[in-house]
Amino acid sequence: MKERLVLVGNGMAGVRTLEELLKLAPEEYDITVFGAEPYPNYNRIMLSPVLAGEKTIDEIILNDREWYESNGITLHTGDPVVEIDRINRRVVSASGMEVSYDRLLLATGSNPFIIPVPGSDLPGVIGFRDIADVDAMVEAAKTGKKAVVIGGGLLGLEAANGLMINGMDVTVVHLMDILMERQLDKPAAGMLRKSLEEKGMKFLMEAQTAEVLGEDHVTGLRFADDAQGRASVVGGRKPGTTEIEADLVVMAVGIRPAMDLAQKAGLYCERGVVVNDTMQTYDPRIYAVGECVQHRGQCYGLVAPLFEQAKVAANHLAKMGIARYEGSVTSTKLKVTGIDLFSAGEFNEEDGDETLVLQDPAQNMYKKLVVRDNRIKGAVMFGDTMDGTWYFQLLREGTDISAFRSTILFGQHDLGDAGHGDETRVAALSSDAEICGCNGVTKGDIIDAIQTKGLFTLDDVRAHTKASASCGSCTGLVEAILSSTVGEGYEAKPSKKPVCGCTEHSHDDVIRAIAEHELKDMPSVFSFLEWNTPDGCATCRPALNYYLLARWPEDYKDDAQSRFINERAHGNIQKDGTYSVVPRMFGGLCTPSDLRAIADVCDKYEVPEMKVTGGQRIDLFGVKKEDLPPLWKDLTDAGFVSGHAYGKAMRTVKTCAGKTWCRFGTQNSTGLGVKLEELTWGSWMPHKFKLAVSGCPRNCAEATIKDFGVVCVDSGYELHIGGNGGIKVRVTDLLCKVDTEEEVLEYCGAFTQMYREEAHYLERTAPWVERVGLGHIKERILEDEAERKALYERFKVGQKVAQVDPWKARAEGEAAHEFEPLKISA
Repeated sequence: MKERLVLVGNGMAGVRTLEELLKLAPEEYDITVFGAEPYPNYNRIMLSPVLAGEKTIDEIILNDREWYESNGITLHTGDPVVEIDRINRRVVSASGMEVSYDRLLLATGSNPFIIPVPGSDLPGVIGFRDIADVDAMVEAAKTGKKAVVIGGGLLGLEAANGLMINGMDVTVVHLMDILMERQLDKPAAGMLRKSLEEKGMKFLMEAQTAEVLGEDHVTGLRFADDAQGRASVVGGRKPGTTEIEADLVVMAVGIRPAMDLAQKAGLYCERGVVVNDTMQTYDPRIYAVGECVQHRGQCYGLVAPLFEQAKVAANHLAKMGIARYEGSVTSTKLKVTGIDLFSAGEFNEEDGDETLVLQDPAQNMYKKLVVRDNRIKGAVMFGDTMDGTWYFQLLREGTDISAFRSTILFGQHDLGDAGHGDETRVAALSSDAEICGCNGVTKGDIIDAIQTKGLFTLDDVRAHTKASASCGSCTGLVEAILSSTVGEGYEAKPSKKPVCGCTEHSHDDVIRAIAEHELKDMPSVFSFLEWNTPDGCATCRPALNYYLLARWPEDYKDDAQSRFINERAHGNIQKDGTYSVVPRMFGGLCTPSDLRAIADVCDKYEVPEMKVTGGQRIDLFGVKKEDLPPLWKDLTDAGFVSGHAYGKAMRTVKTCAGKTWCRFGTQNSTGLGVKLEELTWGSWMPHKFKLAVSGCPRNCAEATIKDFGVVCVDSGYELHIGGNGGIKVRVTDLLCKVDTEEEVLEYCGAFTQMYREEAHYLERTAPWVERVGLGHIKERILEDEAERKALYERFKVGQKVAQVDPWKARAEGEAAHEFEPLKISA
């Protein structure tokens, strides 16, 4: 029997959570939705274009009623929930309807803040939050002449622009001395105001509203006396007066999380409904997303963070239990036709910050980057915002810009000779550059959809990817991608990228040549593929060394000088020049004697710090290079082997307690983890490779973000592949389900060998799985039993050579020169 999920609030954040949930667990819940408005879910961000006459209400509907019906969702519009009975787990709506729940999702949004001054409740005073407000403004414009918008922020300026387009004389009243002070610095705000004034918008700056005038309807505003001498007058109010006429007053001075319902239900609230990193409230059965939420002290009013919250909430409602929301870096674009503005991050410099500025008053263009430690902290752009996506990507990823700092203000296209048009700028963006911040759509996502689905129009791209379907500010970028992708001269498949400057051959060319022509050493590769340099370079030699080792383990002798320093020294070099050492602990298990041996080694070699790692091992920090061989000898004498924490290799198998100890465990996850680690340790890989075994679907070992993960269930073992828990988190794909531990070992070995033979050097399993496709992997491993067993046998053959402890060899004097301190002659 399905559990019951009730969504309170039919807005963008709540319904996006349902969309994500239906992707992950379409049959998990019977879903009921209550919404206060009479419409299905619509794009609230596009209310400004609706007010401006650029969109219709039908055009901003995101999920029509047929969508709810086709997904088995019961929708109640115009009937808000007024009570949550947490004891009996039911909600009561305004119409008196009672619905029980097993899980409740709050997405009640926010309410416009109405300044509590006399007259603020008069007819003609409204906020700007929903379709009813837009309808009221359009109706007011038919008879009224003068409108006042209180608030010179993003929403206020968009409302003012829409009212002007509807024929009203509009004055914006703002408390501060610059517009959009939360997003713009003074120069950018000045350029924005100048551009809006040229459109006919008027401003009263540093003016504090004291009273709304009128009896039966608003007739004007009165300002506080202390604002009289400071207000900047551009029409609307004469010097020496403290009043202004108005037939309509729009208050756009901010929003407040709609948390009254949650407070009445006894949920803990501060500025909003308080949630943790899983979007769970203090009641474990109740989740919350959107503008009603307070997370780590922050409330968000922009759509991109709310959609990130939705993904996390859906992940936990689907009982996958691995996603975390840790806050968002936001960016802002103004939706006023003819004005290009972009803001992201912290644009006001502080001590230790540096400011890079490019300004051309004649072209009405301004760029400012705030930099700290050669990393972008904030950006403000006016006039030319084409590179906003690139700057935002650099900001979010914390990229070191020192290599191109001198040209960064001229845009990404200036890094090469790509030209200056929109299409060439888009071409310069990497495939993982985020184009649509609202929906998290990358350039690669859009190009893939265009190519695989045969898309030719902007509407097609919006329908399949949701890019440009929310705030619309990325429309220009999406159109440029469309143009460059389907335009004349476009290549359906990207040209091959060479391994390095020494050759024109790609990684696939090299891998294929080594296998098909039995090339078993580097000189043979250089000769057969006509390398441009006789000995290769620091980029290609490590790759070739790996490819030869993976294909011909019994014939090729590993070239240590073609490895990076960490792999030559078999330890991770740290920022101070010392090394860290990680002994292998199979399956995360250790004994008291193991711990004593490690402690003795740390005392003997004065290791300054020990740390338990996320991979269930112990890391010894601060080891001197010359101490590595004797320290290793002591560890190997105690029975340890290298944990390969320094290499492009199999790292660790993380396990949970399993059924031996845990009351939820279904299988012996720890024992299976030990067997997997005994099978795979020592194996060199294209990149680091991590495994995990979880004893039940609660997934305590986080198997679904590992390169190869096993989730134990009552009837066997689920095998997962291609996960990643790093900067770019990727949840695994389910490969298959097997019945026995022996099958787990065989499938693991086959998958690992396939990855070793086919992936590019320095390519993790996550991008490799995405590149070759899950279907290709299943075809080789699931559908072809003989091929699976052949891959497994090749892996075991390679392991006979690979499973030699490098610490033992080094301790016995091999490559001793690597560890001798340099002697400097006078």
